[in-house]
This record gives sequence, structure tokens and C-alpha cells, in this order.
Amino acid sequence: MDNSLIDTYRTTDYRVRLPKGGWVSIHVDAALPAPLHSLIGERSWAFITAWNPGSHVQLRQQNHVAQHALLAALRHLPRTTCIRPGLGVGGAWREASLFVVGPNLADIDELAQQFQQNAYVHGLGQGYARLRLSSDRPPHGQAG
Repeated sequence: MDNSLIDTYRTTDYRVRLPKGGWVSIHVDAALPAPLHSLIGERSWAFITAWNPGSHVQLRQQNHVAQHALLAALRHLPRTTCIRPGLGVGGAWREASLFVVGPNLADIDELAQQFQQNAYVHGLGQGYARLRLSSDRPPHGQAG
């Protein structure tokens, strides 16, 4: 994965739909926005999508099918406590996404690989949002 793609992930606006309406944005290497604190508590969270595997544009219908499969997989994880709609916005593109509270990194890593995602955003409690690179081969983890 080249640095320009990682830079794109870092500068994306990761929007989460709030339970009472409106949106709040998560930014990589910034603290989790206050409106999400009550949803998170001290639990882990992630912002992930199944759209456009490997950052290659897919047909809308293929993306919808994959996203529904990701949603079902997240719902079946034993630690999941909350799932909110999300939207990744960068430049001229948008991707439907999901903000999930509860699953650990190993579970999300597995789903990211299953749905062929290069990266996702995650955090713990009210701490900073981090970009995590996905790969079926080590090393993977935090983007430097």
C-alpha cells in the first residue's frame, strides 16, 4: 500500500450518525468527539466498511451486499454493544460505513481481512482515533 493511499485514509472525515439525529466526525490522531462518549464508555470501538475492497471501486449493488454481510457479522460478535451508521468522506468520494462499539481488535482485524479492507479506524474509550492497517501478512497494525 502506498503512502498516498495511507494519507487519504488519514485525512478522511469519518462521520457517525448520532442516535438523536445529526452527525459527528472522527479524525485520525484526534480525540474521540464528545457526543460519542456516552455510547463508548471505556469500551473499544471501530469505524469500518465493506465498500470498495482493496480501495478498488465496485458496483453500488456489490457494495450494498457486502455492507449488509458486514453488518450481520458485527451483530454476531459477542462483545458488540452498539452499531451506528457511518459515512467515510474524502475528496470526491463517499463510502457507507459502520461505527461499532465493543469488539476487540482481533475480531475487527479478522473482518477487515474478510472484507478485503486495507485499513480501518479504531480506538479505546474516549482516547485518540487510530488508523489500523489490515493485511493477511505481518506486519499489520498502526500506521506510522
